[in-house]
Amino acid sequence: MSDIILENIVKQYGSAPPAVNHISFNVRAGTFTVLLGPSGCGKSTTLRMIAGLDTPTSGRILIGGRDVTDLPPAKRHISMVFQSYALFPHLSVRENILFGLKVRKEPASQHKPRLDKVAQLLGLAPLLDRRPAQLSGGQQQRVALGRAVISQAPVCLMDEPLSNLDAQLRHEMRREIRALQRQLGITMVYVTHDQTEAMSMADQVVLLNGGAIEQHDTPDRLYGSPRTVFAARFIGTPPMNLLSLDETTVTAMRAGANAQAFQDAPHPEARKLGIRPEHIAIAQEGVPAVVETIEYFGADSIVICRVGSSSGVAVRSAGHVHARPGDPLRLRWSPSQQHFFDASGKVFNPSPATTS
Repeated sequence: MSDIILENIVKQYGSAPPAVNHISFNVRAGTFTVLLGPSGCGKSTTLRMIAGLDTPTSGRILIGGRDVTDLPPAKRHISMVFQSYALFPHLSVRENILFGLKVRKEPASQHKPRLDKVAQLLGLAPLLDRRPAQLSGGQQQRVALGRAVISQAPVCLMDEPLSNLDAQLRHEMRREIRALQRQLGITMVYVTHDQTEAMSMADQVVLLNGGAIEQHDTPDRLYGSPRTVFAARFIGTPPMNLLSLDETTVTAMRAGANAQAFQDAPHPEARKLGIRPEHIAIAQEGVPAVVETIEYFGADSIVICRVGSSSGVAVRSAGHVHARPGDPLRLRWSPSQQHFFDASGKVFNPSPATTS
């Protein structure tokens, strides 16, 4: 197994702002790390630099304790799965999987036992004589995985490998990829813009924005303790509500029956109150709100409300909420579920001295 260390990596193209701006993080050997963020945040560029397909402008990359910053991909002992499956249409599944071994001129005596193991692992044994055009999208993805796994490289890099699949296949392949990583004990770095993939698969998530790291954390801490407004809004469906702490909104919240939950705020430096839709309950008494619209999803409803001057406040409620736009509601939540953010968009945690 191999750990991966990025030290102060910068990637800049000409005079443009850096695509990757002084990022550093560690990937422990045998773990699953996801690089997550919107388009253009630098996640694929970072993966390409780990792979050796791009060279950092500055900084160092270490894999398994070796400085590989200037090494070509072939000398990094890694495998990679791309967004495009990149299968050879004229070759069979068997030949596609074995292609890398043949190019690297690995002993022919190893081909069959390694192929048999990978085919069994990925359920490809009945498909070995087919061509890619005869396979479904999910089966083609398994072939691409097989080609990576058969190399027995301790590090596997994946660049949005499920983006071409439909929702059901993505769900199935997420489970298969995660199970495969655990079974083989390989170090995996996976790029996606899909928070569902990140939260359901990762041991740790590196959330990127504008070429910089917003938060590097476990999925549960990324969800439960966001460090910035960006992290709070990027994670969660619907995203975390952010209420501006102006006089109108603060007055409305203090007027509610759960004003105790709001007694320590707002501190002068706190500008926004964050609270997740699933942590707000519709109650008989609480903060006054007005219904703006309701979205019904079967198992639950998302009620969109106005609280003070803050519109678009989402509340997740079980079942079908029978209300109409304009109806008054009362909302309650626990003080333990509140998050305060300062003017710079960073989480604000006042010290006991400031809140006493």
